[in-house]
Amino acid sequence: MTGKMKLLARLAASVAVGVIAFGAASAQAKDWKSVTIATEGAYEPWNLTLPGGKLGGFEPELIENVCARIKIQCTLVTQDWDGMIAGLQAGKFDVLMDAISVTPEREKIIAFSTPYASTPAAFVSADQSPAALAKQPGAGQIVKLTGDAAHDKTTVDALRVALKGKTIGIQSGTVYTKFIDTNFKDVATIREYKTAPEHDLDLVAGRIDVAFDDSTYWASAFTKPENKGLAFTGPKIAGTVWGPGEALAFRQSDKDLKAKFDQGIQAALADGTVKRLSLKWLKVDATP
Repeated sequence: MTGKMKLLARLAASVAVGVIAFGAASAQAKDWKSVTIATEGAYEPWNLTLPGGKLGGFEPELIENVCARIKIQCTLVTQDWDGMIAGLQAGKFDVLMDAISVTPEREKIIAFSTPYASTPAAFVSADQSPAALAKQPGAGQIVKLTGDAAHDKTTVDALRVALKGKTIGIQSGTVYTKFIDTNFKDVATIREYKTAPEHDLDLVAGRIDVAFDDSTYWASAFTKPENKGLAFTGPKIAGTVWGPGEALAFRQSDKDLKAKFDQGIQAALADGTVKRLSLKWLKVDATP
């Protein structure tokens, strides 16, 4: 085969590969007329499973509104938190919606929408014990932390003194888990739970001294008869320590899908829908 013929052969092969690649890409392209969205269905009032199995709460109502705006059919399914990101990456779901805080670590593996909420977190104890935490400066108030050790030192040091020797309950794998582990694992015993209601059970039973979670979750938990006696203790913690807020999560490759939901969320923020629904379910204006 002459040099010219070899060159033509290589060009033909390249074109053939390009056609195959284009065909594969076209076959994989999605028009996003429908998506599957995973949520816990057990993190009230953000999301909960109603009698009969229907999902309700702040996030299901918000996503119903957003999906109507962007004209996508959304199907909600329940999934334990610890399997959500793996399920998303495996293609089991297209979107995650579970009060997921945006963090730099998570942004390395998944993409986030425009945040639709931002809320503080807090410690809770049974019958205001340990008393030392309740007496700390800022108890009952909102303090803002940045995640910078030097800036947050005064507040964190006071909490470390109050929690020394105590047992702290926390749901595993959340943005709050890292905060508790980083700041208290050397002075307190940390006990992790698969779901938030599980740490409530141990708190009421006296098996842990305090638990740490989102303040809006606690406000809802306090209304349940089985949680009688639970109360906030110490300050509520807000600020950029939790990142820019809670958002939907996507595969990093699904940039077009993220853009559609960004558009819907931004519209819901602009016309007051997020504020209205957060006041209804979370009892606070959670607009970021």
